[in-house]
Amino acid sequence: MSNQRAGVAASVSPWPVVGTLCQRELVRFFRQKNRVLGALGQPIIFWLLFSEGLRTNQMNFAYFFPGTLVMILLFTAIFATISIIEDRREGFLQGVLVAPIPRWSMVLGKVLGGAAIAMLQGLLFLALGWATVAGVQPTALGLVATLVMMLVVSVALTALGFVIAWRMDSTQGFHAIMTVFLFPMWLLSGAFFPNDVGSWLGWIVRLNPLTYGVAGLRHYLQYSRGAEPPAGLPSLTACWLVSLAFAALMLAAAWRIAGTRSTGDLL
Repeated sequence: MSNQRAGVAASVSPWPVVGTLCQRELVRFFRQKNRVLGALGQPIIFWLLFSEGLRTNQMNFAYFFPGTLVMILLFTAIFATISIIEDRREGFLQGVLVAPIPRWSMVLGKVLGGAAIAMLQGLLFLALGWATVAGVQPTALGLVATLVMMLVVSVALTALGFVIAWRMDSTQGFHAIMTVFLFPMWLLSGAFFPNDVGSWLGWIVRLNPLTYGVAGLRHYLQYSRGAEPPAGLPSLTACWLVSLAFAALMLAAAWRIAGTRSTGDLL
């Protein structure tokens, strides 16, 4: 039976499934007015707080800007995967799991949908910073590279959230684990501490894959017009290699875990 299902799945084009699941995440998002208001309000609030609190020193705001941008991507992308728990509870996920489609198409559709929501919030914050912060003035090429880096980071973080949410059976447990896990991951990414911080924290910062996403955005947003980056900042090559590897690893992990049975599966 499993071989027969595998054969049917192989004959079905997976890309319409990817597009449909991605679109479903966006439709669900825009139908929930409170989520839309929160998505619009969060970047604006952060921008207002930072711009007012650091109005006497625009360069400080420029330094914190890439880390704050990644924080918005991080929390939006991760918490978008709560829909996996909700889909299992409502029975939708079980229907997808028994459908004759490759599971990677389900994973990719859910991940791209969550990443798209994160990008919407990130783009709003980026536009506000670009328009008002003197130290955030990327070149045209730097802006394009910034958008691509944001997308890579969003995909990696959404896939990470997928891996964690797949085994969860309650949103309360998901929130608890994410709160304990996400804040240290973000704080030790170079968002607030310099990348060359001493002691054992320096090793954690270097081993944290999110460090390289923050550093890549810092390169393009602060140093793309010829300014010399600080000595402890990872190179652009390292930023791209680690960020792409992080995204690929998380997608592979999400694909693998989606092939295993979980509490709510009918299989």
